Amino acid sequence: MDVDSGALLLSRIQFAWVIALHILLPAFTVGLSCYVATLELLSWLTQRDVYRRLSAFWLKVFAVSFGMGVVSGIVMPFQFGTNWSRFTDAAANVFGPLMGYEVLTAFFLESAFLGVLLFGRKLVPQWVHVMAAVFVALGTLLSSFWILAVNSWMQTPAGVTLVDGRFVPTDLWAMIFSPSLPYRLVHTVLAFVVTTGFVVLATGAYYLRHGRAIEESRVMVKMSLFFLIVTVPAQMVAGDAHGLNTLKHQPVKIAAMEGLWETQSRVPANLFSFPDQAEERNHFEISIPVLGSLYLTHDPNGVVRGLKDFPPEDRPPVAIVFWAFHLMVGLALLMLLVVVIGLVLHVRKRLFDCPRYWALCTRVGPIGFVTVLCGWVTTEVGRQPWTVYGMLRTAHSVTPSLTAQDVMLSLALYVVGYLFIFGSGLILLARLIRVGPDGAPYEDTPGVATPGLARPSRPLSAAKPSLKKTENPPHA
Repeated sequence: MDVDSGALLLSRIQFAWVIALHILLPAFTVGLSCYVATLELLSWLTQRDVYRRLSAFWLKVFAVSFGMGVVSGIVMPFQFGTNWSRFTDAAANVFGPLMGYEVLTAFFLESAFLGVLLFGRKLVPQWVHVMAAVFVALGTLLSSFWILAVNSWMQTPAGVTLVDGRFVPTDLWAMIFSPSLPYRLVHTVLAFVVTTGFVVLATGAYYLRHGRAIEESRVMVKMSLFFLIVTVPAQMVAGDAHGLNTLKHQPVKIAAMEGLWETQSRVPANLFSFPDQAEERNHFEISIPVLGSLYLTHDPNGVVRGLKDFPPEDRPPVAIVFWAFHLMVGLALLMLLVVVIGLVLHVRKRLFDCPRYWALCTRVGPIGFVTVLCGWVTTEVGRQPWTVYGMLRTAHSVTPSLTAQDVMLSLALYVVGYLFIFGSGLILLARLIRVGPDGAPYEDTPGVATPGLARPSRPLSAAKPSLKKTENPPHA
């Protein structure tokens, strides 16, 4: 059946708009729920009030972010019915059970204990409040598992057979645990918690620059640095393993990520170029000999298939995949550099006496979100032109009766709605950050630099004791 090409393109843009904004929220709330659970556990075990104050502060941020995620996520099921009905019809036997399991095991768990976590601090014993925080964190992780199980099945389908154009499960476990799920799950969840780690690091550095919430800020900076020095390298190792898996199951995606046109051994690492899909070559390429084979196959003589091995109609948009992947790798290296600098300063006992480093941390706070988006673009655009890789094309998944005018109207409504949702949420989150865990909002005063540039005029070790707010009343 013929499909309006304009409707197909606009439907893809609309889905990209919705999912790209929505994914930013689980990228934050999954890691933040784990951080809040850690703070609650430390508060219970050590009885240090600073952990309780930090938990109360970040719990407010989590509640707003979680609410935004729920509202923005509601839109996606509607899109499957309105824009991608043929895909929904074909894959219903896969999507239905897995999404049902996500609701039963994850969403119900989160919703059941979120109320206790938000409102039960003074109403239940402390151990119950800690348990609620742990179960909420577990719920976010379970939700990630089921969503990534669906996505991984679309990338590396298994456990199904096609009957009259519909996917029929033949092996439930093979369908859930598709070949790419273990690698994608570890890689993605680590990306989420690293994203949260940099937000916590940036927030603590922001307060240090303004001489506020000194005790809380020190805890945030030290906890996030020690956490990130483990998770950032672990994320790189997981990414390498995921790359090996992708090379096995989706070699054309790897070829696009590397801008590799010819099948060859001793593949160079393409550091910079402008891939030209029409001419099937790269312009202005800068590469390092042999390095590509080393990290792609772990063998200097390893052979990697090039894009010309695949029919042109089966290749993804090379330039988009290439640049998204390279930007993701570059940002990951920048993350590692920031963390290593922080650990060196800590060893030299200068971590809390270095305003320039605090400024750097403040500025790289959003780096995790950008990296997650780059990874998502690499994964999803690299799968094209398939919705279910090798089995169902994107052009055969869109609703056949759609017109470009229909999708243009819904796209405009989604853009306006999401700008309102995220704009309102970000304003509220900014206010929470300005109030801070010490409950004292930063105020601009004549002759003082703006908050984005302000910093203490002397080391924190010389700050007045009055800056240490350790006796604030508990936050609800």
